[in-house]
Amino acid sequence: MNLTPHLSPLTSREDTICALATPPGGALGIIRISGPQMLGILSHVFSKDLSTAQPNTIHYGHIVERDAVFPHQQVIDEVMVSIFRAPHSYTGEDSAEISCHGSHYILNKVLELLIQQGCRMANPGEYTMRAYLNGKMDLSQAEAVADLIASSNEATHQMAMSQLRGGISTELSRLRDQLLKLTSLLELELDFSDHEDLEFADRGKLFELAKNIDKYITKLAKSFETGQAIKQGIPVAIVGKTNVGKSTLLNALLKDDRAIVSNVHGTTRDTIEDTIDINGITFRFIDTAGIRQTSDQVEQIGIERTYAAIDKARIIIWMVDKEPSLEELNKMMLLSDSKKLIVVKNKIDKAESTPFTLVKIPLIEISAKHGTHLPDLEQAIYETADIPTLQQSDIIVTNARHYDALTRAHSHLQRVIDGLATSDSSLFTHHPSLPPDLLSEDLRLTLDTLSEITGGQITPNEVLGNIFKNFCVGK
Repeated sequence: MNLTPHLSPLTSREDTICALATPPGGALGIIRISGPQMLGILSHVFSKDLSTAQPNTIHYGHIVERDAVFPHQQVIDEVMVSIFRAPHSYTGEDSAEISCHGSHYILNKVLELLIQQGCRMANPGEYTMRAYLNGKMDLSQAEAVADLIASSNEATHQMAMSQLRGGISTELSRLRDQLLKLTSLLELELDFSDHEDLEFADRGKLFELAKNIDKYITKLAKSFETGQAIKQGIPVAIVGKTNVGKSTLLNALLKDDRAIVSNVHGTTRDTIEDTIDINGITFRFIDTAGIRQTSDQVEQIGIERTYAAIDKARIIIWMVDKEPSLEELNKMMLLSDSKKLIVVKNKIDKAESTPFTLVKIPLIEISAKHGTHLPDLEQAIYETADIPTLQQSDIIVTNARHYDALTRAHSHLQRVIDGLATSDSSLFTHHPSLPPDLLSEDLRLTLDTLSEITGGQITPNEVLGNIFKNFCVGK
């Protein structure tokens, strides 16, 4: 069976493609070429004939523009060209990388010459798509390439590297092998259905294995919440009354004058958001409008957005500069229900600062203005987030497509488990509550759904297009 999707002419693998693989503006730029005519096209624009170039070699020379009429050539740049031959390249095709100087003119001129000789500009993600289509990586690894490029801290880098190295692929392959063996035994049993006394698939082993696999699938699906928090940044809302120092705290954490600080009440009229990295995890801090009664319509809109920020936050920093009343305490406990709450007492540098007697929950005392105890607050925020220390071998689901497939696989497998469990004491007899054909069908659905993650099944064009459309050109 041909598992390769039908490609439109615009994405034909018969084309030789080129693109700038590095961001513009640097001292150097790299142009990638991939496809069956790579060597011939490159030889027309390079000062040396590369048609017999050996794989994994680097060649010094010049990119030249040749005159079609006169035996004259204009040197465009002094370059190094790296040659990779199929199948030992990123795309699995004959490929090359031209290392040029980073001049905007030079890079555009080299691309222009390559296109004149028969290349076309690559579509976003087309190099990685070709790598997938040529069997160099599965879909989950291809998606990890985009995550690796977008990684902004140690944790997101670790998760992307784990997936790129085939972490989730290896685990899913192990699960599929176990399910496939049992499915095969059930189908063999169906082939001998006229022999009622024969049972090739041990129902007890099937029941236990199905539960164990489902437990692991559920664990992977549950890791999606953590994965998304790390990938998107953990939202932290800084809330409290007006003029307690919320904006001063945000500026101190960011080490920048991001928010306006004033003694005038109600200065912050809208939410202000920015990110910082704490121990390799990105936190999205949201400075909110001070909560108070006001007749100012604009300020009231800001206060409404404060409540919206509280609703979306994973962690709430409740900032106070004097002991809150029991009513205020109860209200904040209600607002922060299901959230992680950190109580921060600010302005400890002030002479009028007094110990709290009412607030019994843990609190951190700081001076946002002078930066006193800010490292203690940062550590408390990190610990409150309760993010596990990640290794590159850890498997954390970060992709919504993978999460969807895992939840559907869980649903299919749950029907198998429920079907076996309803037989009560006859669970391990020759007459389960579900016949082998229905059990086999649900197991097949589980297998097919898990295969969607890595692209083991036929993958429609629209799915591939959706996966690769957000890739950068050149990757």
